[in-house]
Amino acid sequence: MDPASQDINLNSPNKGLVVEQPESVSDLPVEGAVGSCVAPLPPGLTEEESVELQIELIKVEEEISTLRQVLSAKEKHAAELKRKLGLSPLNELRQNFTKGWQDVQMSNAYLSASATLDDISRSEAYKKTQETLSQAGSKTSAAFSTMSTALSRRLGDMRNSPTFRSFENQVGSLKHKVVGAKGNGEAASPSDSNPTQDNAPF
Repeated sequence: MDPASQDINLNSPNKGLVVEQPESVSDLPVEGAVGSCVAPLPPGLTEEESVELQIELIKVEEEISTLRQVLSAKEKHAAELKRKLGLSPLNELRQNFTKGWQDVQMSNAYLSASATLDDISRSEAYKKTQETLSQAGSKTSAAFSTMSTALSRRLGDMRNSPTFRSFENQVGSLKHKVVGAKGNGEAASPSDSNPTQDNAPF
């Protein structure tokens, strides 16, 4: 029995039975043929070889179609089994990711890189660099703290200086002249109000 002529669809009621083959070449449809026009033969190929290749192509295309149907049925069956087992696509993705990460951790490249990093962290050069950076960080932190304290003290001294007080008084009196008593939160007299002016602050 020729395996190409068997029905290989596992869900088919005709599973394993021989599929009817056309008796003559005239029963086979020729693709691209319109009426009696036949496509020209490629050079070096006889008409008989062309017909055999067309028959083989039809069989292969039918097998591909059957295999697609079988694959689709198997995928549906697998999806149904996963649903019954409570496996969601997210769980499956998570399991694949976990397995992939474990594979990476067990790979020679990862293990050698980990060993190299461990060796570097135990080396004297690494320890000296780490100590130096730690000392530099604490000295920098102390310097910023000292600078901040000195700057705060200097600003406080400047604010208490007679020059700054004089400047502050001048700005206050200028504001009082420009904005008036209303700008300081004081109650304005009824004679001060002018309904045609907008009392926007400067």
